[in-house]
Amino acid sequence: TRIEVVTEGILTRMIQSDPSLDGVGCVIFDEFHERSVHADLGLALVHECRAALREDLKLVVMSATLDAAPIAALLGDAPLVRAEGQSWPVETIWLNRPWADPARPGRQRLEPAVAASVHQALSETSGSVLVFLPGAGEINRLEGLLKGNVGPETEVLPLYGAMSFAAQKAALRPAPKGKRRVVLATSIAETSLTIPDVAAVVDAGRSRRPRFDPQSGMTRLSTERVTKAEATQRKGRAGRVGPGRCYRLWTRGEQGALLAFPPAEIEAADLTALALELALWGAAPSDLSFLTQPPVGALGEAQSLLQMLGALDAQGRITAHGRALA
Repeated sequence: TRIEVVTEGILTRMIQSDPSLDGVGCVIFDEFHERSVHADLGLALVHECRAALREDLKLVVMSATLDAAPIAALLGDAPLVRAEGQSWPVETIWLNRPWADPARPGRQRLEPAVAASVHQALSETSGSVLVFLPGAGEINRLEGLLKGNVGPETEVLPLYGAMSFAAQKAALRPAPKGKRRVVLATSIAETSLTIPDVAAVVDAGRSRRPRFDPQSGMTRLSTERVTKAEATQRKGRAGRVGPGRCYRLWTRGEQGALLAFPPAEIEAADLTALALELALWGAAPSDLSFLTQPPVGALGEAQSLLQMLGALDAQGRITAHGRALA
């Protein structure tokens, strides 16, 4: 038996090349709550492969914070398996009152507010502190506020996707004996990476999401409030090695206003790549079991662009140039 670990994009290529997935006995989608376009497409394609070509192919969808019932229904009332696991208790520390001033851009006051919570976490806990921020800009500004102000025994290390691999590895190593670390991370540390020795989490309550603007044809990054599921993922990072604390930069009252789950990427992303994959597969979105159907307007814009590029013909069928692009 071999276990092959691939991204959902590579899985799509594998299915397009071999729809029967010859030699594969089981496909596991992990961290499915992230709901990337490729994950949604991959699940729809594997589901169709099972129905049409491979009744013996097993399919597992997993996540720690997943709204599982709709997926189980999509897959034909698939059985739900819950593994509660064991983790240490994590105490939640809320703000007494909202810190954001509606009259001023929140970004101007975000880093000082987070810095105050980091100092509180360092004084009230032992071990490393993991700080969640929306992006590299906020991380760099907070790093400037903290360096030289947290004591010689505490390292301040950034962690985000655009950093070099060596710099990322430095943030993921355990703290040297007698040292503490403050790791300033984006949502990359929610599920994908494990930071050792974390005793406290400071959550700024913000996440950066891609939003496609059909008028400009461009994708921009939008800073938004975290959802309850994301906040739960972040809080859980403090309870892996012992009892922990989670400092949230919002009040207990504001918690109820948070969305339950983040939006699926298919609802807000540029769908040009998806439209090309669907044309290569030879199916309309309605022909496949999408957990969230792609918006008609955004998909139409994507198909128009592909026709302009010569990837689709006037009837929406893929051309030889489109196959080369795919």
